[in-house]
Amino acid sequence: MNPAASHLLAGALPGAVMADLVPSWLARAHHETGLRIMLPAHAPQHGGPLPSVSGQIEAQSFVAHPTRGQDGNVVWWLVEDTGRRLAEEALATERERTTFLSEASNVLLASLNTDRCMTATAQLAAQYLADAAVVVAPARGHKLPVAHATAGQEATRSLIVVDPSQLPGLTEALQGFPPVPSRWLDPGTLPEWVTPPGHTGEIGSVVITPLPGHGVPAGALILLRGSARFTEDEESFARLFAARAGAALSAARMYAEQSDITRTLMRDLLPPQLHRINGVEFAGGYRPAGATERVGGDFYDVHPGSTDAEASLVVLGDVCGKGLDAAVLTGKIRNTLQALVPMADDHQRMLQLLNGALLNSHHARFATMVMASVQRSDNVVRLRLTSAGHSPPLVVRTDGRVEEVRTRGTLIGALPLIESHTAETTLQPGETCLLYTDGITEARGGPLGDDFFGEERLKQALSECANMPSEAVVEHIQMLASQWLRDGSHDDMAVVAITAPLTNHLSAVNGHTRGRYTA
Repeated sequence: MNPAASHLLAGALPGAVMADLVPSWLARAHHETGLRIMLPAHAPQHGGPLPSVSGQIEAQSFVAHPTRGQDGNVVWWLVEDTGRRLAEEALATERERTTFLSEASNVLLASLNTDRCMTATAQLAAQYLADAAVVVAPARGHKLPVAHATAGQEATRSLIVVDPSQLPGLTEALQGFPPVPSRWLDPGTLPEWVTPPGHTGEIGSVVITPLPGHGVPAGALILLRGSARFTEDEESFARLFAARAGAALSAARMYAEQSDITRTLMRDLLPPQLHRINGVEFAGGYRPAGATERVGGDFYDVHPGSTDAEASLVVLGDVCGKGLDAAVLTGKIRNTLQALVPMADDHQRMLQLLNGALLNSHHARFATMVMASVQRSDNVVRLRLTSAGHSPPLVVRTDGRVEEVRTRGTLIGALPLIESHTAETTLQPGETCLLYTDGITEARGGPLGDDFFGEERLKQALSECANMPSEAVVEHIQMLASQWLRDGSHDDMAVVAITAPLTNHLSAVNGHTRGRYTA
């Protein structure tokens, strides 16, 4: 025994029993090694190197290498490897934490739903960082959104009315200030709402850390643990996790806010649902150019007459371009037309005022449009139609004939002066006037995928719609255009059908009056 071994093993003197001095792992290895040496010389286990073992003596780690002494005894050489063991443990911990952060990021960023992101944050924190976790989001009015999670259980969400200042450090964390060290927090003063439902264990240590977001705090994370206290290293790692969770929560909240804004703005840009007005059937259909878009450059509106004796105004238009930029100008045109409805009897005046409004805007786009004043008189529907650079309206008669309404005009938003010509026509019961945009006629498809749907095919399709309700006409045209397109790209497509409903004439009850028509 050299001096280093004497210093390490107190009480180790010549003649002492080794099993009484060394740790159990070394005593057991010494016994097994001694048995191996005593085996017969021809035994397979007798030759070869003796196996090394490792273990700890107090706080130090050693690798013990046995050798055969000249007198048949076993000599143990103890090599300290505490530094290497600590480095390996630190490396394993770091690898484990890196893997967790990577997986946590994938889970947190998998959904842009704020509630799901909150529950995922609480669930991950409870499983890896603590025994239980609470995520507190910024207040909604007088209520705090809270997500609770206990390791091994499902997370829960709730809205509670509490004062965050009851928990020291929580108000500061919700404002984005640095966290309070856990040693300054007394678990015995925790408010009742902090403990997750179903959590029965004692709480011996608490960590409160902010969830930093994009510009504004995303909330706070509360970690709860039993008897073992959080170390400074664990608190630092909790802040790393909180940074990623806060970024995910902030992204989800920003997405939710933008979705609400988009939904509000989109509500006024979407085409309206059409129905029967003042005894006339109206139906419309719209298909934007992009599969992910809901609005574009095509639009239509129906402004009902205040009474049966007053004509309703139908407008269908096509703004140059597609997508959101075209939709913005579409919204401006529709709002301007809404303001000009009181002068709906004068199509030319309305178009001139609209043209001036577009020329004075910052947009460099133009639009085509067709306007129709629609009024029912007895069983017929009278139309006055005015085109502003738009495709001519089509009328299908009861016998299947399709006629073009001879109206023409200058597109709007391009030239200071415009011209327009109004045409009149009448719809008998079962007849329909179709307004459409060039997205229908210029739809490319067919057997080779490069042919226009064209006006002739549109007229042929419309001729099959005699005596059909307006909704059936729109559905038929849209179906054929979609079949022609297959999966090819296309422009915005809009169509409006104005139909004189089929009627029955009731004779006079007394045999003298004119009688009346009913739809």
